[in-house]
Amino acid sequence: GAFRPRLARVAGARSSSRAARVASRGALRVDATLAESAAPALSLGDLSAPVLKSHGSGNEVAQCSANLFAAHPSNPNRPFQQGVAPQFVAAAVVCAAGVVVKHLLDTPSRAYVTGPDGASVGTVGEEYDAWTEEGILEYYWGEHIHLGYYTDEDMAKGAGTLVGCNVKDFIEAKFDFVDKMLEWSECPPEPARVLDVGCGIGGTSRHLAKRLGPKSQVQGITLSPNQRDRATALAKEQGVDNASFQVMNALAMDFEDDTFDLVWACESGEHMPDKKKYVEEMIRVLKPGGTIVIATWCQRETPPAFTAEEEANLKFLYEEWAHPYFVSIEEYVRLMEGTESMATVGSANWVKETIRSWRHSIWVGVYDPWPVIKAGPRIWWKTIREIVTLERMHRAFDCDLMTYGMMKGKKKAAPSPEKAP
Repeated sequence: GAFRPRLARVAGARSSSRAARVASRGALRVDATLAESAAPALSLGDLSAPVLKSHGSGNEVAQCSANLFAAHPSNPNRPFQQGVAPQFVAAAVVCAAGVVVKHLLDTPSRAYVTGPDGASVGTVGEEYDAWTEEGILEYYWGEHIHLGYYTDEDMAKGAGTLVGCNVKDFIEAKFDFVDKMLEWSECPPEPARVLDVGCGIGGTSRHLAKRLGPKSQVQGITLSPNQRDRATALAKEQGVDNASFQVMNALAMDFEDDTFDLVWACESGEHMPDKKKYVEEMIRVLKPGGTIVIATWCQRETPPAFTAEEEANLKFLYEEWAHPYFVSIEEYVRLMEGTESMATVGSANWVKETIRSWRHSIWVGVYDPWPVIKAGPRIWWKTIREIVTLERMHRAFDCDLMTYGMMKGKKKAAPSPEKAP
């Protein structure tokens, strides 16, 4: 019985202690609330102000920090009270990355630049040196770095399309192009000396040397030392003794006047910074009565003037593959006639026969991607850029902004010597 009053006293004391602690915490909350209500409101400008004078004046970083502070969960006006959902963050990152990649792909990266002396390798030779070293271009395009030829029958069967990628071999189409170009040129059989201007790794030179026979000597010239070396090595491997190669500027050739019976130029004019000089030099070294044949990408004749969109598309095509500029088929004809050395000049547009090549070159990579995959990230990115450019080329030819120019002619015969009286 005596124990119960003691328990009651102890319990009363504990209750009084708890009540005191609760009252104390309540007082603290009230004091904090009063302090918050009494504190002055801070603006974003106050929040972005430097803490120390040495920090300088307010800046964008500080302002951004202030903006983030304003979006703290305690802010009732914060748009996402529970935080931004991860899927929204991921979508934003993907969209931003897509915008960056598209901008990079739409920005040309290999504008034409001449060498230090204005006539040496420059970007053209450098690009072809790089392509030759990598080996990717040779793997897919073979020995011929030019478009292929597709007959009506080939196209009816779907040649050059994704589904019909293997209807016609992409590399074989290039051999067909050389054969058709030679036939179209109306060159006499077995020309003694042949010049291949812009020979690449010598695929056309070697094919002509084999087809024309040992009585014809074929000389290929290129701006790329690597291409010269590869062309020479392939000629040796294939036992083609009547083809040789050297590095030379097509605008200032070392050959004497009236040297060659056939001057051949397949897709080299695109890179020439002076089309007039290009034509004049080839005709200068052509023998009287000799044949010249040119195949090159051209832009359409003006007028009508190019629209702003067409000019933008042309600018990309110029500056992505080291092209100084293009001219029309009609302009090439005027340049050839302007030399006053030609007896005949003819031209044609081979867009129909060649346009399948652009996408065909993409599809062969889709069917056989392993050389690119094994080459590593740098080649992956470069290949993506090439695919974009190939597609843009296809569209430019498809809408007649670009044309495939074929020009040919015979040089005037040498004047007969005057008979002595």
